[in-house]
Amino acid sequence: MEKGQEIAPSDVEKGPEQHAIDVGHHVEHADGRGEDGTEQKRVAVAEEVQKKSGRVAALDAFRGLTIVLMILVDDGGGAYERIDHSPWNGCTLADFVMPFFLFIVGVAIAFALKRVPNIGAAVKKITIRTLKMLFWGVLLQGGYSHAPDDLSYGVDMKKIRWCGILQRIALVYFVVALIEAFTTKVRPTTVRSGPYAIFDAYRWQWLGGFIAFVIYIVTTFSLYVPDWSFVYHNDGDVNDGKQFMVQCGVRASLDQACNAVGYVDRQVWGINHLYTQPVWIRSKDCTFSSPNMGPLRADAPAWCLAPFEPEGLLSSISSILSGTIGIHYGHVLIHFKTHKERLKHWLLMGFSLLVLSILLHFTKAIPINKQLYSFSYVCFTGGAAGIVLSAFYILIDVWGPRTPFLFLEWIGMNAMLVFVLGAQGILAAFVNGWYYKSPDNSLVHWIVNHVFVNVWHSQRLGTLLYVIFCEIVFWGVAAGVLHKLGIYWKL
Repeated sequence: MEKGQEIAPSDVEKGPEQHAIDVGHHVEHADGRGEDGTEQKRVAVAEEVQKKSGRVAALDAFRGLTIVLMILVDDGGGAYERIDHSPWNGCTLADFVMPFFLFIVGVAIAFALKRVPNIGAAVKKITIRTLKMLFWGVLLQGGYSHAPDDLSYGVDMKKIRWCGILQRIALVYFVVALIEAFTTKVRPTTVRSGPYAIFDAYRWQWLGGFIAFVIYIVTTFSLYVPDWSFVYHNDGDVNDGKQFMVQCGVRASLDQACNAVGYVDRQVWGINHLYTQPVWIRSKDCTFSSPNMGPLRADAPAWCLAPFEPEGLLSSISSILSGTIGIHYGHVLIHFKTHKERLKHWLLMGFSLLVLSILLHFTKAIPINKQLYSFSYVCFTGGAAGIVLSAFYILIDVWGPRTPFLFLEWIGMNAMLVFVLGAQGILAAFVNGWYYKSPDNSLVHWIVNHVFVNVWHSQRLGTLLYVIFCEIVFWGVAAGVLHKLGIYWKL
């Protein structure tokens, strides 16, 4: 599933034009002074900077952090698999990326659709933007692009993957943005005081999130999952071409083999169109090396080799809640003018969501699970997103030392470009296309092996350092140059 255009959210004609990950954020700032003279002066300076730039820098930094995390876990997770996605229940560093994207998408929508004088035009632009995201999602993750290591391209339409990160973001953006657009006439210009007033003022947005929650919960715990089979495809593997049977015949299961999330995707998309390398192959049921990748256990169940869609239909419906939480944070930022008011609402909700998720997880009522996008996972990651945004807001927009976070802001303002060229490996694939004698003898491979791996005598450490310096730092500098030149890429 969720870059920094210099466009005011009050400009309605431009607001919906921004990609859900790309939207720039401009808000009014109030006083929020400190107690003593030094603190008061520091806050005043920070607010003066904000007023001149018209931006809440914490939002760009948060978006940039999400892109950085994606690059780190995608390209470094192979070396340090403990930061890669949790094999099943639990939450690792990689598991924060998708909900953080959707959270900032929601915040962005609140500003992009702050005022909507023409609902028809807004709906048209939202729809076009959604279709563009769907197209890019299928192109990048449907199997057509084999970047960055495989220089071939093309996909067998019998096996194309219809789901993916941008497809999930597109669905959440479409639903949350439409609700925001259609409720413009009942939206308040001011919100009365009180802890629940902001929820009442935007009750339609929360009703949309509640409906998504009900659909997900009812389907997950009531749908009957029958036995199913699959044919394993992996050239050169001893199991290639073999058919396996998975026995289920249950309801309300939250395990790997028999959950309703996987069953819905097998019925809707077809088993040949699902993700063929699910992370559950690193679970304890499948390998003694868990949570790292390792050889299959001799007694490993058949489902260890089965496909599973981590960005599937039912779990994407649940992810609408992440966007709903995000848009709430955007509404708070719009309506409350002092730092104290904003942070009080943000932190109270953030910690409340964390406590609820921990209770659900450790009582085993609903475990935290990214693959299922469980309700506890929504709460845990949504609460974490709110707390991280609050921390950035304090550090950058209240206290004002922006320099240490500038590279995150730059990446956040050009997040779509960094996502496609960096996180999806398109630039690396282009560089790999210029090789000498062998595809393994390219500039990227040479740098990885000779500048990092061989110097540090460690494949793991060398890979991690390459990701940090040649990907994250590189894209921070590149995004900074593009920002200075006023170049931003939006869909």
